[in-house]
Amino acid sequence: MTSRKHDRTTLLIGATTPLLAACEGPQSALDPAGSAAELIARLWWPTLFVAVLVTLLVLALLAVAIFRAHKRNAALPLSARQSRNLVIAGGIILPLAATIPFALSSFSIGRTIDAPLPDNAMTVEVIGKLWWWEVHYLDEAGDRIATTANEIHIPVGEPVRFLLKSDNVIHSFWVPNLQGKTDMIPGRTNVTSMTANEPGVYRGQCAEYCGTQHALMAFLLVAEEPEAFDDWLAGQRQPAAAPETDAQARGHDVFLDAGCAACHTIRGTPANGEIGPDLTHIASRRTLAGATVPNRTGHLGGWITDPQHVKPGNKMPPSELTPEELKTLLGYLESLE
Repeated sequence: MTSRKHDRTTLLIGATTPLLAACEGPQSALDPAGSAAELIARLWWPTLFVAVLVTLLVLALLAVAIFRAHKRNAALPLSARQSRNLVIAGGIILPLAATIPFALSSFSIGRTIDAPLPDNAMTVEVIGKLWWWEVHYLDEAGDRIATTANEIHIPVGEPVRFLLKSDNVIHSFWVPNLQGKTDMIPGRTNVTSMTANEPGVYRGQCAEYCGTQHALMAFLLVAEEPEAFDDWLAGQRQPAAAPETDAQARGHDVFLDAGCAACHTIRGTPANGEIGPDLTHIASRRTLAGATVPNRTGHLGGWITDPQHVKPGNKMPPSELTPEELKTLLGYLESLE
C-alpha cells in the first residue's frame, strides 16, 4: 500500500501548477503577429488617444465648474442661448466628430477581415467542448483528414478558414495576437479566418464565460513554415503507431481494459470513443487538459489518476489503476507521436 501511494504521488508532482508560459511571446492584441490583428491594433491606438483626450477635457470642465461654484465673486451664469450652444457643441457635434471616423474605420476593417478567402484555402473545424477544443482538418470536399485537440497548427503566410461550432454552451474563439473574437453558438456554424505573418506559438482562449473551467479553457496555435506544417499534417493523418515493445503492448491493453476506449479514440485500434479528445497522436502535443498543464509524464499521470485535482469540474472520471498499470499505460501513450 505504501509503495502504491508513493508511486501515485510521484506521478502527481507538478500536476497542480497551471501552464502559465507555454507561448513564445505575450498574449496580447497589441502585439500583433497576423494581418487581422495588425488592423485591429492600428484602430485601437487612436481610439485610446481620443478617449484619453476626451476624458481629460471632461475632467477639466468639471474642475472649472467646481471652482466657479465655490468662488465668491463668480461671473454671472451662462445665458439660455449660451447654454444651448454649449450643449449642442459639446454634447452632439464633438461626440459625433469623434465617433463617426472610428465607426467608419471599424466597418472598413471588419469588411477587410471578413473578405472571402480563396476556394483552396485550408479549412479547420473547431468545436468548443466543456472545457477543451476539438480540432478537425478538412479536405476540399469537407471530409475530416486529421483530428487533434487543444492545439492548432497553421502555415505562416497562408490564410486559413475556421468553421466554429459548439455542442454545449456559447464559447468564443480568440487568438489575440492573430485575430479578433468570434462566438461559437450551439446549432450554428460561424466562420472566421486568420493569417499568421511570422512563426510562433500563440495562446488562444475562450472569451465567453462558459462554466466552471472557463478560465482554463485555452489552446495553443502553432504557426510554422509551410514545409514544417505539411510534415506535421502528414503525420497527424496517419493512424497510431503499433506498440513496439512488450511494455507498450501491455499499456495498449490497459487502455482498452480500463474503459478509456469508451471516451477516447486512437485511430488504428479498437478505441473509438467520441466523448473525450482523440489521443491518436497525444505525445506530439505540448499541453494537456485545454492547455492547463504541460504534456509531461508526471502531469499525464496526475491527469489520468485524478483529473479533478488538476481541473475541477471537468468531465473525465478518475482511473483506479495499479502503479504497474499506470506505468505501462503512460509508456504506451507517450509512444503515440
